[in-house]
Amino acid sequence: MLIKNGRIVDPETNRDEVADILIEEGIIKKIGKNINKDDAIINAEGKILAPGLIDVHVHFREPGAEYKEDILSGSRAAARGGFTSVVCMANTNPPVDNIDTLKCINGIKKHSPINVLQVAALSKGLRGGELVNMKELKDHGAAGFSDDGIPIMDPGLLMKAMTEAKKLDLPISLHEEDPGFIENPGINEGRISQKLGIKGASHLAEDVMVARDCIIALKTGARVNFQHISSGLSVDIIRWAKSMGANITAEAAPHHFSMTEEDVLEYGTNAKMNPPLRRESDRIKIIEGLKDGTIDIIASDHAPHTKDEKNREFTKAPSGIIGLETALSLGITYLVKNNHLTIMELLKKMTVNPARLYNLQTGIKEGMVCDLVIFDIYEKWIVDFRSKSSNSPFLGRELYGKVKYTLCRGKVVYEDK
Repeated sequence: MLIKNGRIVDPETNRDEVADILIEEGIIKKIGKNINKDDAIINAEGKILAPGLIDVHVHFREPGAEYKEDILSGSRAAARGGFTSVVCMANTNPPVDNIDTLKCINGIKKHSPINVLQVAALSKGLRGGELVNMKELKDHGAAGFSDDGIPIMDPGLLMKAMTEAKKLDLPISLHEEDPGFIENPGINEGRISQKLGIKGASHLAEDVMVARDCIIALKTGARVNFQHISSGLSVDIIRWAKSMGANITAEAAPHHFSMTEEDVLEYGTNAKMNPPLRRESDRIKIIEGLKDGTIDIIASDHAPHTKDEKNREFTKAPSGIIGLETALSLGITYLVKNNHLTIMELLKKMTVNPARLYNLQTGIKEGMVCDLVIFDIYEKWIVDFRSKSSNSPFLGRELYGKVKYTLCRGKVVYEDK
């Protein structure tokens, strides 16, 4: 295959130039000008050609809730969004806290058109009481550890987990919400929750956990990832911990830099997620954290639910929205178009930094496996979905940035038709 005249934007090599790419047997064979070959040709003129995107925080619901999403349907949605690698969380049913469940998932993901990594639970049954056998799970392919969706309340247990994770050289990802500061999850405790007559989730729920775990991360030296940061104060705490030398990363989900608690009034339960949408001042601080590097990664927290599940009164509906198919476009629309990040900086947070967290390769170099996305940064599109679910406040909205092709291991796994 030959890709002609694409603007190669590669944060791994800082390459930004128009060139051709020749692909043979799934490998990038040659990068250069005016390459001519009798191969299938993709004309990428006027398009950006970047490394395949990497999402370190998705929920594919298999096993246990395949009616919402399964590994293969989620993979197809990811490919449409430009992702060639995803990291699945462990809060399935049963949870991925044992090698039998992990082996089952490993067998299914072999058939995925993209690269699917699976983290294991940090505690048995996601109950926070007893650590899983971390070494055994690593030996069977676990990419890291997380009880995502459930905070680790026992600091002693977490310190043991971080110490073991450092020995194993694998990351721990943490969902930081202390239930002691939450009356009802999924909505910020503030003006909008008061208007709706709902007691919500205070930003303190996130801040106190982030502060505690930054200190434990400093002590242990473990590689720790703070998931979907939503509070401006948490951004400040993470910035401080990094300045002290903590080996930590932080994620922002696109909804937290593009929406606020005000959007709950319009979108209802499709604007309900954990942690919740917060104030405009928090959104601005999330963007500041993205700009100065405090927040390293943009991750979707792709969380499918059915229409029936979401079509309930607010306090009874599940939290979470889908995001794989809109993440790149939201980054372009709200960060690049508004001059908060360059396209190179945005792509770094969706390729290089996620790859470093999980020890993955990325980049566009001769001799590398061909994982690429081709997109039009200027093209507008109306959001619809290939996922099994459509629980998103962005459904039907117009965004910039349309994925045209996704290639994984040299094969076209998505083409915009």
